[in-house]
Amino acid sequence: MTMNNPYTHSHDNKRYFTINHYFKTKYHQKVAKVPLNAGFTCPNRDGTKGFGGCTFCSGKGSGDSILSFFDSLATQYELGLERMQRKWPDCLGFAYFQSYSNTYADLKTIKKIYDPFYARNDVLGVCIATRPDCLTPEIIDYFSVKAKEKETWIELGLQSAHDKTMERLNRLHTTQELWDALEQLKDTPILTCVHIINGLPGETKEDMIDTVRQLGKHPFDAIKIHMLHIIEGTVLAKQYQEHLFPLLSLEDYVDVAVRQLEVLPYDCIVERLTGDGMAKDLIAPLWTIKKTIVTNEIDKKMVALNTWQGKKSGN
Repeated sequence: MTMNNPYTHSHDNKRYFTINHYFKTKYHQKVAKVPLNAGFTCPNRDGTKGFGGCTFCSGKGSGDSILSFFDSLATQYELGLERMQRKWPDCLGFAYFQSYSNTYADLKTIKKIYDPFYARNDVLGVCIATRPDCLTPEIIDYFSVKAKEKETWIELGLQSAHDKTMERLNRLHTTQELWDALEQLKDTPILTCVHIINGLPGETKEDMIDTVRQLGKHPFDAIKIHMLHIIEGTVLAKQYQEHLFPLLSLEDYVDVAVRQLEVLPYDCIVERLTGDGMAKDLIAPLWTIKKTIVTNEIDKKMVALNTWQGKKSGN
């Protein structure tokens, strides 16, 4: 906390709990996540539940920023960490299994993929993006044991707490399934991060804020807040081009994000406040390309309103 900042979990004068503050406090140096494609698919792509995935998801299962997408995992990690260390020479690396649903396999396959990363000295921790319907008790038990060796995160895509919204977007799991997964994980050493998306078709600002309120009633450690990106080649892009639907302006997005931070639990880590749509594939909204402008506007509004994360959360 600084003289002018009422929020305590900050070393860079932010009024919310950044992932950078968390890592710097815990490891005393920069930590970077290295995104990886482990060759998984998704029950919403292979026909088990549906085809094509969520309508907003890219052909690479949200792994568009991965270097050497089809190379071996070891090569992907080494090249990715090298890129991070060119930017931050002393940074440590987390292996971030990002593309598709990274627990959608039998336990034998899971172990074959993950064991080598837990054994690597240059891997500080492991992050696993997946779906709640791809977490079996035996998989949770496996990662619970591994989490005692290295910091382990499971990331789950809620996107919206409103099932009507997500039915239109072909998520094909319920919000209750996500709440249940968080309950199953809460007494393990595994940390949890939940993704939400602002600006989904048909949602009001109050719907978006309510998603965070509902999430705050459940056990979780971190959140990623994204703006909806309309990405070339997705089902949603086709729908958008055929019948334009309204997207949030930068001003509206900043307003929503600040109000979401106010109702977010005080000690929840904020990993993202805007997303990473690849500029070459981004159809709209183009203002999302310049992420620092978005976060700076959020910072300025929080100062102007003299507000901070958790101010209206009641916890």
